[in-house]
Amino acid sequence: MLLNLGNRTSVTSFVLVGFSEYPHLQTLLFLVFLTIYTVTLLGNLGIIVVRKINSKLHTPMYFFLSHLSFLDICYSSVFTPKLLEILVVQDRSISFRGCMTQFFFGCACVFTEMFMLAVMAYDRFVAVCNPLLYTVAMSPKLCALLVAGTYMWGGLCSVTITYSLVQLSYCEYNILNHFACEYSALLSVSCSDPFFSKMICLIISIVSEAGSLLITLASYVVIVVTIIRMPSKGGLQKAFSTCASHLTAISIFHGIILLLYCVPSSKSSWLLVKVATVLYTVMIPMLNPLIYSLRNKDVKDTLRRLITSKLHSPPT
Repeated sequence: MLLNLGNRTSVTSFVLVGFSEYPHLQTLLFLVFLTIYTVTLLGNLGIIVVRKINSKLHTPMYFFLSHLSFLDICYSSVFTPKLLEILVVQDRSISFRGCMTQFFFGCACVFTEMFMLAVMAYDRFVAVCNPLLYTVAMSPKLCALLVAGTYMWGGLCSVTITYSLVQLSYCEYNILNHFACEYSALLSVSCSDPFFSKMICLIISIVSEAGSLLITLASYVVIVVTIIRMPSKGGLQKAFSTCASHLTAISIFHGIILLLYCVPSSKSSWLLVKVATVLYTVMIPMLNPLIYSLRNKDVKDTLRRLITSKLHSPPT
């Protein structure tokens, strides 16, 4: 839909192309994404519930992990429902306000999760390098401040980038070659100079990515040095198992983000952009609870007890 503003036309809605170029795959994609979304919700809600009911998991690491699960639920819920909708309905439109709202929350989740992973790396650094003072150093107050800081930074970054997009004019051609309101897709339908928005996004992205990776790499360099110096083989294995899950999650998250940034801006690359976006908006939220729970004895034991108690509880 178009709105005439003087001699300029501005859109009031966008049309999402999604994966409509593959009509024979629509039903299959719907079932696949619905299954992934269901697993994502159950897995992340499971981690939050498990931490609540198991007092052994009332530690800083699981406090951060529960917030990571909350972010993954929010992140997946920002994009997946609309993706499922446009796979089964003919009307693939989204209002301008709805599009910017989706972009804002999606962007906020990305930047928040980026620094949540960095905070978790710092937590592993304290746990491995200073285990005797771990609970003192990572006090509840400090943990709350660190989490609040990640949410505030994510919100600030998102507000700034979203504001730069709102200031652009979107004229006539309102078809987004994407399944969501993704940054490069929105710029492709802008009819005004996007230089300011690009610079804002570039600066924020570089500062955030570099800051997050610097904290993570510095933490793990010290962790590796500490592990190498450990005389006990048992201590080395315990330290490695403590960090392995987090390292896996970090590698997947930053790897896919960097892949997306490295994709050249051309018409032939839109499919790759959409696939990469699916990986970090749909797949990562599903993988995180699997990565952390499958390698964690306490989480698996709590889940096993919870399932067993439900199965053997008398019917009401």
